[in-house]
Amino acid sequence: MPVLRRIALLGNPALRTPAQAVPFPLPDEVGALIDDMIATMREADGVGIAAPQVYQSLAIFVVAPRPNPRYPDAVEEPPIVAINPEILERSPEMEMGWEGCLSIPGLRGEVPRHRRILARYQDADGAHVVREFVDFPARIFQHEDDHLRGVVFLDRMENLRGLAFEGEYARRVANG
Repeated sequence: MPVLRRIALLGNPALRTPAQAVPFPLPDEVGALIDDMIATMREADGVGIAAPQVYQSLAIFVVAPRPNPRYPDAVEEPPIVAINPEILERSPEMEMGWEGCLSIPGLRGEVPRHRRILARYQDADGAHVVREFVDFPARIFQHEDDHLRGVVFLDRMENLRGLAFEGEYARRVANG
């Protein structure tokens, strides 16, 4: 049965420490960690989570877009577990978009991201996957991949004028 894990908050060194590669076959505790990460992400209304956010310095994250109170317009897709990911290609076209982070509760920021990426990763069974991500799933993948390198969305912002508390974001941006 999955366990809800405590989420590291901005300022904790776990968020600024580059993650370590994961060996295969996966140890049992890593399989349990993945289940815990998905449960923790869902409980917190997230659309992605990286292992460093739950105090594990491992190159694992989950991308799971779905509608929820934090992202009501998201399209639901099955969770993708990315282990030892690598972004192979980035489209030249960039898009500004609002991001939040489970480790930075209460804030949203406008962040430029590549609209399309091509990524390689291993799934939980160790199979190598090469997949294209576009738009919101590409944004989530890049956001979570940053966590594995000790980077948070605030580091990617071009202008802090695009930073807002969740309430202001909801009132001014999400509600038009």
